[in-house]
Amino acid sequence: MKFSNFQNKETGRFLRFAVVGSIGAVIDFGILNLLTNNGILPVVWASVVSFTCAVLSNFIWNRYWTYPDSRSKAISKQIMQFVVVSVIGLAIRTPLFAWLEGLFTRLAPGILPKNFIISPSVVSHNLDLAIVIVVVMVWNFFVNRYWTYNDVS
Repeated sequence: MKFSNFQNKETGRFLRFAVVGSIGAVIDFGILNLLTNNGILPVVWASVVSFTCAVLSNFIWNRYWTYPDSRSKAISKQIMQFVVVSVIGLAIRTPLFAWLEGLFTRLAPGILPKNFIISPSVVSHNLDLAIVIVVVMVWNFFVNRYWTYNDVS
């Protein structure tokens, strides 16, 4: 296979992975805000729950859309690998999220206008989540591409 064909195919995969990740991010943001804005869970625990729901969605979409040609491995093996990568991603995400939460919670009230339509804590939660999603997406793409879906040429 020529390098340019490989590069084009990988670019397409990355773009599909990014779309899947965007769907996961909507799920992640939605569940985080639902759980925290209604006082159901503290923000760090809500982040863990929202991440788990996003991972399940991402596995299904990646298995059937991003890597439809990945069928030489049993789905049970792939989901286990995907979960391992995701749990490591969660281990990266959770302390980073907690650290950013403390940082932005202190900074947001001083940066935002006094009568801003969204509360500083909601702005902080969502900014924290946006940053950790990007960090973990990069981790997830590369490790899943070369380990979970390494049966794709």
